[in-house]
Amino acid sequence: MSQYGTKSSGIVRIKKDLDDSLEGKEVIIVEDIIDTGKTLHYLIPLLEHREPASIKLCALLSKPDRREVPIDIDYLGFDIPDEFVIGYGLDYAQKYRNLPFIGVIDPEEGLVEMDEKLTADDTDGEK
Repeated sequence: MSQYGTKSSGIVRIKKDLDDSLEGKEVIIVEDIIDTGKTLHYLIPLLEHREPASIKLCALLSKPDRREVPIDIDYLGFDIPDEFVIGYGLDYAQKYRNLPFIGVIDPEEGLVEMDEKLTADDTDGEK
């Protein structure tokens, strides 16, 4: 699949198809982040036509406020607000991918860890 960016093109392109059959197999799709859901909305029916025994979806992060199509996530780490996140493999312009936390780049505060930001948001700025 294509690289995640700040704005979705809405076009799904498969660059490399599977080499093995899925027929009768248990399939788990593992995603770092689910945004609009358009890619999975395209991919899951495509994989279902290959007759696996089941398909489950696992994601570290989900942005439910950005969802444009319904997606059922079987295993989810965290719902997050609609912000561009970095760290744990998520990058911005090939930077910040190696951070040991999930964060956002705040224009005023610089790099902020996501759980610090969520704490601040949950308490209306009080820490």
